[in-house]
Amino acid sequence: MEGVDRGTTYSAEFRSDAIALWRASAGRRTFKDVAADLNVNPETLRTWVRDADGRPSSANASQDTEAELARLRAENTRLAKAEKEWQLEREILRRAAAHFAREMK
Repeated sequence: MEGVDRGTTYSAEFRSDAIALWRASAGRRTFKDVAADLNVNPETLRTWVRDADGRPSSANASQDTEAELARLRAENTRLAKAEKEWQLEREILRRAAAHFAREMK
């Protein structure tokens, strides 16, 4: 294969063939070995395999983690607000119960 520069975009067919070659090695070869045969970066091949398996790459995982963290922070804020409202309602009901208990005596 001819040399490939960093700016090259690989075709879907090339990626699919690279993944198939990696899987055909059945663990007998490393990403580095297979990637060297294809003249691609080993991390690029690893990312293609992870994406094909439905696992996020580290960049995607980082973005997913950040998105999940933002979602959880928003949920935490919403729950804290709901808890304050619940405490206020509870206090109103406690006072009402005490008031009615005094009237019943």
